[in-house]
Amino acid sequence: MAEDRRPYRRESQEQRREALIAAALELLAEGGPQAATVRAIADRAGITAGLIRHYFQSKDDLTRAAYAALMDRMTSESLAATESASDDPAARLAAFVAVSLRPPVMDGERVRLWAGFLHHVRRDPMMREVHEATYLGYRDRLQALIQALPGKADPATARALSIACNAVIDGLWLEGGTLPDSFAAGEVERIGLSAISAILKTPLPLPPPAPNSAEVP
Repeated sequence: MAEDRRPYRRESQEQRREALIAAALELLAEGGPQAATVRAIADRAGITAGLIRHYFQSKDDLTRAAYAALMDRMTSESLAATESASDDPAARLAAFVAVSLRPPVMDGERVRLWAGFLHHVRRDPMMREVHEATYLGYRDRLQALIQALPGKADPATARALSIACNAVIDGLWLEGGTLPDSFAAGEVERIGLSAISAILKTPLPLPPPAPNSAEVP
């Protein structure tokens, strides 16, 4: 629709590439794959449809980039929480887990986007590579936080613990994002911290409540 088209402005190639990724994610969140046509994405990003091939080899290539951007954004948001935490390793890990289990990371729109991308993961080997890379990127950061805890420095042990803790986070993220009204405020992150504390045999503090913020896909 014409009113959705972003105003023209001179941008770098990287800025236009990011605008196309953002447009694809917005349209996928709003109406699913059928809404994210090449023309609709170009209109939303404020460029002509023919220019998309200048930035992406195909729509599948754009879809892979959009999936990577979504997953990397959630990892970055969780990681950013550790920067404002104290130097205590348990507090830093708790902040990482808590932010992973509250908005905007745990969000219904993002769960639906993730679920939609999984169809492509099954049929597209290159999308599977993106899925693997982003999963390992998150898990590696979780493992590093676990290894910083007293008595958890052994890489093999920390790897096994990070896989178990990541499974808890993934399951709660999925349920909390899909059925938010089934949980009290802060309940999902409290359950997550309690379960991960039990797995690690290490008490994790409850971080301060999240400030009110807009939920962004």
